[in-house]
Amino acid sequence: MNSGAIGTAVHYTLLWLLVNQWAVQPVWASTCGAVAGAATIYGLNYVWTFASDLPHRRTLPRFIAIALTSMLLNLAIMYALTKGLKLHYLLAQVVATGVCLGLNYLASRYWAFKPTTT
Repeated sequence: MNSGAIGTAVHYTLLWLLVNQWAVQPVWASTCGAVAGAATIYGLNYVWTFASDLPHRRTLPRFIAIALTSMLLNLAIMYALTKGLKLHYLLAQVVATGVCLGLNYLASRYWAFKPTTT
């Protein structure tokens, strides 16, 4: 299993719990899940996916920028699909995940965790 899959599992678990156990609106529950998933993915990407030896003071701000951009994109997609098109929140989340996950990986690989060249 890769870090994206684990982070996505954290995201979806929190999304489902917030909607079904605490009646949080899906758009906001998804945003909370995105934050939890991003935190999980950062740690796993740093240690496992990219085996980075770069200092956190370099990688973390870049990853936060990527995560915030992705979170806003996720929020916009969820809002458009659940409020505008009236899709079920889990189907909308699958679409949002498909868009955001690939973009996050590429931005992380080629910017946040890219080794410095000497």
